[in-house]
Amino acid sequence: MSSKKTISTKEALIKAQSLCAEREKCESDIRNKLYDWKLPEKDHNSILESLINDKFIDEQRFAILFAKDKFKHNKWGKVKIEYALKQKNICGNIIKKALLEIPEKEYNDLLENELKKKLKSLKDSNEYTIKSKLVRFASSRGFENGKVFDMVSAIVEMQKNK
Repeated sequence: MSSKKTISTKEALIKAQSLCAEREKCESDIRNKLYDWKLPEKDHNSILESLINDKFIDEQRFAILFAKDKFKHNKWGKVKIEYALKQKNICGNIIKKALLEIPEKEYNDLLENELKKKLKSLKDSNEYTIKSKLVRFASSRGFENGKVFDMVSAIVEMQKNK
């Protein structure tokens, strides 16, 4: 029987500050931790307020860093990043600002490079099948459909002309 003992509000605040200091966190991340620590719900808002006032939590900063990280390291598209931020209860305006921080040229270059890499791994010779697989691949990474269709068409056309 392992029942966690509840911690005091002060201990929870110190633990939360420590978590926020080591890695960027959003309000919902910390709220989940407070639940995990079995802290009485009446204390959650005061702790979160304190963390926000002391700049341990900043949703805008979190969203921008999250978006850049998922783009650069996970090679996610804006649709997938937006969805993940919504899952963390980040407001729409903040999400829009965070997505604007991703440089458009780098974004297009990433999509093109990932599609070219994927194209090399495809063994099919049917153009329709190749395009379908590339579109599915890029869509699963969270890139916008219009951008994906245009890029896939351009890449397949380039490949045919080689």
